Amino acid sequence: MIATLKVLSLLLSYPSQELKDEAGALRAALEGERLLKPQTLRALEPLFDELARNDLLELQGRYVDLFDRTRSLSLHLFEHVHGESRERGQAMIDLRAAYGEQGLLMVSDELPDFLPAFLEFAAVLPLKEARRTLAEPVHVLQALHERLQARGTPYAAVLAALVELSGARPHPDALQELRAKPDPAADDFEAVDKSWEEEAVRFGPETAEPTGLMAKLRAWRRPADGVRTGPNR
Repeated sequence: MIATLKVLSLLLSYPSQELKDEAGALRAALEGERLLKPQTLRALEPLFDELARNDLLELQGRYVDLFDRTRSLSLHLFEHVHGESRERGQAMIDLRAAYGEQGLLMVSDELPDFLPAFLEFAAVLPLKEARRTLAEPVHVLQALHERLQARGTPYAAVLAALVELSGARPHPDALQELRAKPDPAADDFEAVDKSWEEEAVRFGPETAEPTGLMAKLRAWRRPADGVRTGPNR
């Protein structure tokens, strides 16, 4: 298990009392594994401080305002890659199957492209393979980082850490495509409604064969080093 990816997954999850209580332990896990640069760890401090000090309802309200109201900040990866295109359904099936091959069974109603779930998956892979996994949607991670940074939220540091861990640079055209999409504030209700009505995001023509992230997911057919398959982790 790559502890750093597990911690970043938890930081992007809906705030809970357990997350608040364990903020110190999560910080220590990041420092102990030493996969992130010192400046990246320092950038995460404001988020840890908020989790430890702020009221839980306040944390949950901020989380909803950021990630649940605006399409541009959705933590569902395929929202940015496939939009509402016909490829999205098959991509979900492929991703869920890839999770199952590593013994990761989703027990909630959350969709498999939810970023915290994707990071849980990457966390059970060997480090080199985990980095390649993160590199596939790196343009989405970078776009989310930029949008969160523009809002001045400490969650931006989590996305910056993921981009760093991927060791990849986003393709300029793919990143520019995302940058060009509407990015309304959560309290701009008219703009938010309009953004959900925009045409689906597509990179290239739809084809019967998956490309990019899905092609790589279909290619993974071996268990992660030291990871037992099956329903228990």
